[in-house]
Amino acid sequence: MFFRWDWLHPVLTAPIVPTLGPVHPDALTVGIFEDILRAGDTGDFLPYDKDRRWGGEKDEKVLRSNVVHQPEHTLIPTLTRRGRGTVKVFAYGLPDSVVVEATELAAKLAARHDVVNARVVRPLGPKTAHPRGTRIQLKDFTVGPCPAPDGPVRPVTAWPTAVQDTFASFAETMAADGLAFLHTQMQADRCGPVLAAAVENRIVGAIGPMDVRPDAIGCLQLLPQYFAVLPEARGQGLGRALWRAAMLWGQSHGAAYQLLQTEVGGPSDRLCQSEGLTSLGFSHTTRA
Repeated sequence: MFFRWDWLHPVLTAPIVPTLGPVHPDALTVGIFEDILRAGDTGDFLPYDKDRRWGGEKDEKVLRSNVVHQPEHTLIPTLTRRGRGTVKVFAYGLPDSVVVEATELAAKLAARHDVVNARVVRPLGPKTAHPRGTRIQLKDFTVGPCPAPDGPVRPVTAWPTAVQDTFASFAETMAADGLAFLHTQMQADRCGPVLAAAVENRIVGAIGPMDVRPDAIGCLQLLPQYFAVLPEARGQGLGRALWRAAMLWGQSHGAAYQLLQTEVGGPSDRLCQSEGLTSLGFSHTTRA
């Protein structure tokens, strides 16, 4: 075993695992960190990797030989060749000096692997003052029934054909939110259902795909979705209706929870906070 849990556990201020992203606190064990090391060597998807649903090969991998594991801090670098390439160093440690060391390591590894981008990812605890970056939020489906959505929301395929046909232009408009990618997966029949809101026979918002799969300890989770509403359609409650429809779908399909990442202070962040989700901490990414 490479990692010592008595070293790593005290500095895990937020449940973020390299190459996997947020995980449920109950699944945050030394075993999951050992798994990402092995996956880095083989290049395979872990059985519980959320990105496995898209098929192909795992792009991001841990640079095992460059991991720094010491009693007070751990640095775990990853490499992706997507785009112009990125090295990320996940910096686990309580003293701020861990960021300085992580920045130096990220810059060095980016040069060594001839990639353009070098980043440092700093997990921060839920009580962090003035947080930036993304908030990790937990929706627990076991505490009570999810409310039904109040709005014109149904699966894309349940809308009349003329309405379905407007999804393409909606997806292109919201490409920055991942909807264009989602549309290509829908056309190839490679993903679960997508829920959409329509106004005046035009799709103006969507959330999906809907997919429930077991996590690292076998607990069913609703996987993250792409989620967007056209700017001109905001302020009408459609985002909340879409989100509630997705949560109801997940609960009715056996999910125990969902983890979400929201930009601190953004619309989705405010929505999730108003819906009573539990904040598990933050992830702050900076350039090296």
